[in-house]
Amino acid sequence: LLWWEWDTQYKSIANSAWWDDYMEALARLHLTVTRAYKVNPDINFEIFIHKVDGLSDDHKIETQRDIHQRANDDLADAGLEKIHLSFYLTSIYDHSIFEAFSKVVQKLIPQLPTLENLLNIFISNSGIEKAFLFDVVSKIYIATDSTPVDMQTYELCCDMIDVVIDISCIYGLKDDGTGTPYDKESMAIIKLNNTTVLYLKEVTKFLALVCFVREESFERKGLIDYNFHCFRKAIQEVFEVRMKVVRSRKHQSHARKDKRPTANGTSRLPL
Repeated sequence: LLWWEWDTQYKSIANSAWWDDYMEALARLHLTVTRAYKVNPDINFEIFIHKVDGLSDDHKIETQRDIHQRANDDLADAGLEKIHLSFYLTSIYDHSIFEAFSKVVQKLIPQLPTLENLLNIFISNSGIEKAFLFDVVSKIYIATDSTPVDMQTYELCCDMIDVVIDISCIYGLKDDGTGTPYDKESMAIIKLNNTTVLYLKEVTKFLALVCFVREESFERKGLIDYNFHCFRKAIQEVFEVRMKVVRSRKHQSHARKDKRPTANGTSRLPL
């Protein structure tokens, strides 16, 4: 996995100094991609076009399209049409950088289709509008259901996680200051002024489920909690299977190394 952060600010193309920097950045991008591809043809390339907060919406799209077109044209000229580049518009002044990292991280999760399917089953049986599976520390969502992601919805989820952790650091620790602000008892309900309820539940010590529920659907909280219990159990089983596969591969790898003949032709099997 390789990501490239591209800084861009609103400038007139008539500014020759800015244009030179723009073309130099494209050249560096091409050089980085081609060198990395030679080392590992299976690498994924993720391009972050940063500092887009100063651009209008139309200019953001235009800039991304221009960078995408020029970068792919350079690769085509070099005979590297097979390389796929993914582009993301990011800024530190909103949650776009977190959403971009979320999409990148999801490509590295082999269980992603299973997680998405579990979330789809959970929301369809619970009357939930939208659900995210968050990494609590980084606020990256490792999975969500199949409905489209709205930036405002995602930002509300991130803000909710911050509120829960901040309040838990004040009121959730023991008198002697021990304990953790996020544990198996962590849960929060926030009612918004648009008849929507935000519901957070702990899944593992690293993951949280954040849901958007209509007030009328949240009246059946018992059903939601029961479905959540089934969902959490399924999530744990998914990752347990993954850990068993990893341990089995490591054991097989060590076994093959032990069976390799030594210099005198004998086996490396332990006595």
